[in-house]
Amino acid sequence: MGKKTIVPIGPYHPLLEEPEFFKLYCDGETVVDMEWETGYNHRGIEKICESKTFEQVFYVVERICGICSTSHPFAYANAVESIPGVDIPVRAKLVRSIVGELERVHSHLLWVGLAGHFLGYNTVFMWAWKYREPVLDMFEIITGNRNNYAMFTIGGVRRDVDADKAAKLLQVLDDVKKKTNMLIGAVMDDPVFHARLKGVGVLTPKDIHDFGAVGPTARASGVDIDIRRDDPYAAYEMLNWKVITAKEGDIFAKAEVRLLELLESISMIQQCLELLKKEKEGDIKVKVKDIPPGIGIGHAEAPRGEVFHFVKSDGSNSPVRHKIRAPSYTNIPTFRKSCIGGTISDAAIATAAVDPCYCCTERMTQVYDYNTRKRILNAAELIKLSQKKTQDIRDKLNLSSSTDQTWKV
Repeated sequence: MGKKTIVPIGPYHPLLEEPEFFKLYCDGETVVDMEWETGYNHRGIEKICESKTFEQVFYVVERICGICSTSHPFAYANAVESIPGVDIPVRAKLVRSIVGELERVHSHLLWVGLAGHFLGYNTVFMWAWKYREPVLDMFEIITGNRNNYAMFTIGGVRRDVDADKAAKLLQVLDDVKKKTNMLIGAVMDDPVFHARLKGVGVLTPKDIHDFGAVGPTARASGVDIDIRRDDPYAAYEMLNWKVITAKEGDIFAKAEVRLLELLESISMIQQCLELLKKEKEGDIKVKVKDIPPGIGIGHAEAPRGEVFHFVKSDGSNSPVRHKIRAPSYTNIPTFRKSCIGGTISDAAIATAAVDPCYCCTERMTQVYDYNTRKRILNAAELIKLSQKKTQDIRDKLNLSSSTDQTWKV
């Protein structure tokens, strides 16, 4: 093996919609190793949420990701509502599912467009994003916004989808479905796409399990998982739909899964709208007076896969702990299998094929001295420092390190 060449991608790069740094170690054109650095966009979302009321947190978590601005409120609502055991009205379940599936349609169309752009097919990019516009218009009809919808609340939703809005949505969906079918045909039948993407960036089912990958990334490798079916929430048990999978695990399979999921999502939205007609007028939320002490766990199937929220309540009006795990946090590290051994030109699209969201993955990893710019601590050292302080307090109070201590304030 010759001398390794380092090829940096990012943190600011045309391929990356958000700042992130990938370092490729190459022998000629072959990628032999790869590193990933995060921390360019850390915003302290979890800590901010602990200073907000349970209701205010919705507005914070929907800004974790601009594309998945319903997925996080979905998981958060499921977590908080699980503490008092709230069962939201059927109409609220249907409206939540409509917004969630509209988000999946616009997210997948966005990904297809970017994939076309990365491969040099700017016509696909323009088509996909043109067909995405009516979907964003539908968001505006329902919520008043094309993004950051402020639709969810504890116990249901803030706004209803009345008969006039439903009729408009059904009309737009018919057109979106026709255009989506045309786009699917153009992409799936193109011999260049087959030649360029098949056999590239392959992830086996074992790789998926080893990395804990989720969503279309997992389903494209034949791993049949989907939270909407496996642990149903909102209205998904009321709908007729199927989980889309493929077995090849390459980039083409990931594209195939997302394209076919578009049709499933459109069908689910149509079903929800028809069920709303049968429900006629009804409650869209139940009143939840207090969140009692307890722990809530909620998840939702975001366009990229399972998003998970952990919420701890002490009976006050704010969470005392809020932990978030987005799908990209487990999907992005799969580049260790999909990119190494491939070429530089394939590494970029193999990484993009998991539809990474870098804002969702942000964690603080190192502490630097502001004046000297020298590194002081990394994440592991920070944890050790925190553990040492805890032990020092125990020693000072003459307490054992047993976890069975009863703490009283």
